[in-house]
Amino acid sequence: MVGWAIAVHGGAGVDPNLPTERQQQAKQLLTRCLNLGISALRSSASAIDVVELVVRELETDPIFNSGRGSALTENGTVEMEASIMDGNGRRCGAVSGLTTVKNPVSLARLVMDKSPHSYLAFSGAEEFAKQMGVEREENDYFITEDNLGMLKVAKQANSIVFDYRIPTTGYESCGVGVESPIRMNGLPISVYAPETVGCVVVDSQGRCAAATSTGGLMNKRTGRIGDSPLIGAGTYAGDVCGVSCTGEGEAIIRGTLAREVAAVMEYKGLGLQEAVDFVIKERLDEGQAGLIAVSKSGEVAYGFNCVGMFRGCATEDGFMEVGIWE
Repeated sequence: MVGWAIAVHGGAGVDPNLPTERQQQAKQLLTRCLNLGISALRSSASAIDVVELVVRELETDPIFNSGRGSALTENGTVEMEASIMDGNGRRCGAVSGLTTVKNPVSLARLVMDKSPHSYLAFSGAEEFAKQMGVEREENDYFITEDNLGMLKVAKQANSIVFDYRIPTTGYESCGVGVESPIRMNGLPISVYAPETVGCVVVDSQGRCAAATSTGGLMNKRTGRIGDSPLIGAGTYAGDVCGVSCTGEGEAIIRGTLAREVAAVMEYKGLGLQEAVDFVIKERLDEGQAGLIAVSKSGEVAYGFNCVGMFRGCATEDGFMEVGIWE
């Protein structure tokens, strides 16, 4: 028996000028989700059930970029993606290109539990959702006024938007290091540009699990797939740890970031926080990202190399933290 631990995130890279009200809303949601997970763990729920439960809650609330409140494509539509992994047997499921599924993480769970596959996308994933009878909504359900405003800003800037910033130099740099002006073309840059959500859990049996869900980049090309549904990149769980990543998806994919945390623990003998710090420093090149992690021994850790990360974590011994900045 080990002590359970849980961590959640709502995205890495936060506009330092984000209004205080928005910061408080985000922290309240993270606290609510943490408490939901804590209650389930105290009731002896398994790690895999808890990560699904918590990410479903995050997907249902429009504060962050998953499910309702997802970022919009260049065509003003939503294409959602998610993945889930059970470290107990390294089972996994993933989905991409969803336009009607209310809770993408639960469809990913069904891919893992009810199909012979690990990953379904676009029309195939939607057809599977129909067969499984999951709750579905029209695309308009997922679209918020804030995101319509941010898409307009992104189109005026001729840019892709991620990490709460407006890039001015094109897709390659994604605006890293660019300070957000107060206004652009008459629209406030402090309009909330949401990011990925995720949850990692180790239960009292030492079983690790991870889940990640997102709408992707604002103003992304239709058909773009990020790191969130990619096992080993945005999500990973195995014998030693569970990891969920957030940030610049292309950099996370190149660095196989989530799996790398487990790899340096397994092969270099690093502890959880040491592994997180090493991977953030050594595997992102010039990319900007963050991640949350738990270990089989009940540790919890996080790290990021950008301006802030929405996150919360708790352990069975009573520790609990919800924060945004360093």
